[in-house]
Amino acid sequence: MGLFDGLMGNAQEVDPAQAQKELAPILADDERIEKAYKVLRDAFVFTNKRLILIDKQGLTGRKTEYRSIPYRSITQFSVETAGFFDADAELKIWVSGQAEPITKEFKGSTNMHALQKTLATYVAK
Repeated sequence: MGLFDGLMGNAQEVDPAQAQKELAPILADDERIEKAYKVLRDAFVFTNKRLILIDKQGLTGRKTEYRSIPYRSITQFSVETAGFFDADAELKIWVSGQAEPITKEFKGSTNMHALQKTLATYVAK
């Protein structure tokens, strides 16, 4: 991922096996990572049980917040694919009890259909 993409807030997909290894200490025994994305130091991870938002804080990034959102708390979501003039894609997720959605931008090369399928699979359960 280029620095410019990170500064613009664009996420890039991370290998799920690599994310599984890095996040093993916080995952449940039967939890597996389906999709993972990174924006500079921050990340968001879709597992088979929940959505995890990772916020690295401070200059060193040693302080980290892990925000866990069970799929049952997601009330709706929208996926906007990249267009001809707008090369970025966007994901919005509404969580019960919050007025504003969680919004993430993606590079146009991100497979938004696979991301939408992942969300649809687990939110519908």
